[in-house]
Amino acid sequence: MSTLLQHTPDLEPEPEADLAGPAPRRGRRARRTAPDGETRTITSAFERRRPLTRATRALLNGGLLVFLIIVCLGPILWLAKSAITPTQDTLRYPLALWPNGTDWENLRTAWVDIDLKLYFWNTVVIALGSWAVQMVVAVTGGYALSILRPRGSRVIYALVLSTMFVPAVVLLVPLYLTVLDVPFVHWNLVNTFWGAFLPAGASAFNVAIVKRFFDNLPREIIDAARVDGCGDFRLFFSIVLPMSRPVLGVVSVFAVLAAWKDFVWPLVVLPDPAKQPLSVRLPRLAAVTELDVVLAALLISCALPIVFFVVFQRLFLRGGLEGAVKG
Repeated sequence: MSTLLQHTPDLEPEPEADLAGPAPRRGRRARRTAPDGETRTITSAFERRRPLTRATRALLNGGLLVFLIIVCLGPILWLAKSAITPTQDTLRYPLALWPNGTDWENLRTAWVDIDLKLYFWNTVVIALGSWAVQMVVAVTGGYALSILRPRGSRVIYALVLSTMFVPAVVLLVPLYLTVLDVPFVHWNLVNTFWGAFLPAGASAFNVAIVKRFFDNLPREIIDAARVDGCGDFRLFFSIVLPMSRPVLGVVSVFAVLAAWKDFVWPLVVLPDPAKQPLSVRLPRLAAVTELDVVLAALLISCALPIVFFVVFQRLFLRGGLEGAVKG
């Protein structure tokens, strides 16, 4: 009995479970995080508290901000100043503010006398039509390729992407012949707004952007909607579209800005000056118009795209799940 007790191992108590979780990893990734949870950058929190470091950072940030303002906003600010400056002052003192005062009459002259309002509204119609066509094609195409996924969707998507490698100049003549005599219906869309913005719908770039966004949507929400009996149309309008507001804003900005500054295609398809947009008419009017009036017209033509971008930038910066959760 004593011999058996001598060979019996001592029963040690089991170690208590570590309620605090596993020990933090001590590696390269762990050293990148400061003790207070702040991600380490080039300068640490201790170095940023030093007066010399703070002054250097403030100087560099201020210099970079001034450089970006001069490079990005400098031409626009100079255009705004020159639009209300007489021609002689712009030619003699191009960088001076207003040597001999301002001339607000330039804006009225550009809007009324050279009939800028007509070309402005032509541009608005073409931009809105191009936006509507691109949105319909991009959203429905992305929904079909990403959510519905019919048989051969990968081949179709590859063919759509392959069109992005074809230069636009190569497609100019075939596109004009197509608009000149539309297949099956035999309509002539030359010198019409339909011919100016309908070809914009064939944008593989927008389809690719929308499809990639739809691919990243939560599949749990879509599967739950299908289990509840949601059809394809109901799924599109009630689930997918509310979650897609950011990408819709991005495509909208791209579509409107591209149509607003397009020059070659409106020049080809709209030979009538009364139907041409600003991008086509302003270069022709510059040769027979005073410089200050031309600059005022350029300022008016740039105002709407700037306002449009400022208004719509919050749409594609906002979270995409807000609408779906509320719905």
